[in-house]
Amino acid sequence: MRFSGFVFSPAKKKVFAIHVDFFMKFMHIYIKELSLSEVLHMKIKLTAVFQKVAEGYIGFVEELPGANTQGATLEEARAYLEEAVALVLDANRSLAEESLQGQNVIRETLQVSPA
Repeated sequence: MRFSGFVFSPAKKKVFAIHVDFFMKFMHIYIKELSLSEVLHMKIKLTAVFQKVAEGYIGFVEELPGANTQGATLEEARAYLEEAVALVLDANRSLAEESLQGQNVIRETLQVSPA
């Protein structure tokens, strides 16, 4: 199982790319501090999926479990989905920060090409 994402440290005002790889009973954590240039030029493309239902529209992001919503109109569902993505990323960021406290980690550059 793998997890990749980004962590923003408000205290340090820095962004970190994080990759966690779980294999059997082992967990490998790779972290790289991103420069301001890297952050400003970073683009993440996600796939939003919307489906018409009796109550309006439901939507989710294929690449981000937990990011889902519903709205009376497609436009409303889109807006709510953007908010859901922000909330999921913020929650994942907090969990990652908590799980790394006091741990000795190895920081390496990791470049992942989207599929």
